[in-house]
Amino acid sequence: MAALSSPDLTLYDPFARMQLVAPACFLCGTPVDPARDNVPVFAPWLTQRYQLADKEIRLLDQSTSTFRELTIPCCPRCHHAHVDALEARVEAATAEDPAGLRELDEQTLFLWLGKMFYGIFVNELAREQEPLIKPRYPLAENRTLFSRFRSFFQVLQALRVPMHYDDFVPGSLFILDVDLGPDEPAFAYEDDLATMVFSVRLGRVVVIGCLLDNDMLRHVMQRVYDDALSRPLHPVQLAEFKARVYYGAYLLSAIPEFFPRPVKPGDTVLVMDTFLDDVTGSVFSPWDNMAYAQTLEELWLPWQISLRDILQNPREPLSYLYDADGQPRTLTTFPL
Repeated sequence: MAALSSPDLTLYDPFARMQLVAPACFLCGTPVDPARDNVPVFAPWLTQRYQLADKEIRLLDQSTSTFRELTIPCCPRCHHAHVDALEARVEAATAEDPAGLRELDEQTLFLWLGKMFYGIFVNELAREQEPLIKPRYPLAENRTLFSRFRSFFQVLQALRVPMHYDDFVPGSLFILDVDLGPDEPAFAYEDDLATMVFSVRLGRVVVIGCLLDNDMLRHVMQRVYDDALSRPLHPVQLAEFKARVYYGAYLLSAIPEFFPRPVKPGDTVLVMDTFLDDVTGSVFSPWDNMAYAQTLEELWLPWQISLRDILQNPREPLSYLYDADGQPRTLTTFPL
């Protein structure tokens, strides 16, 4: 009987030579024909279930694409053995009820969000080469952002490389129930490349991830998260929760870095360790109510809640998650 071959535990680094938009597999670097060898950023099962294929997505240069058109180069092996396998697990978990997302292990959920987030990033970079409108702050010139994505991509390779995160979780993940109105779409997503935050809603279940913080944001938001889990949130409450995540991620002043332990003969899993770069004190910059209120105002635009309303009490910005006594608020209609 032939011996089983050892898994490939070698990490690929497309950032070393800035090969992110090269005609190479995004997971392993194998040269490919991107017109033929690619995977959708949003999986076919997702676009079919929620009828997304021809729906438009607006990118940073103000050009539009569709869910079907957003792809990323991928070799056949990585496509079928790794990406399809990941998507099959998520599809099966959510086939009967989107709440099945809660049954997935954290690494699977992180990789699922991360694959879509990274795919959008690469597509944005490709559009910058021939933009419809030149972005004010080009991604390709943002060194801090590239440093963050380079770290993030190391742990994202758990998609291809059997990997164990030792004593840490790469990102903060939140799963919440939302009480939707009849006119709300069955699927929604939001991304913010600068803060590494990505969220996906399937029906009444939303997953929000800060994908590069070593679970620190969830730790400091644990009380808010526990309270939010106590009941389905009204969409205006969900927007407030997201504002806290976005602003908390913005305040993160240290960039997690990851490094693999040396591989020994016979190893079948790559063990990753981590440390925080540039830690001189708190890993979060000080909270500023005005800056938070501006984030909140942006996410509350659908409800036309002004910055003035939010800051009626400058020391206590308006909240719909909590009442005046600081207790979790159940909200069934809006406006009140």
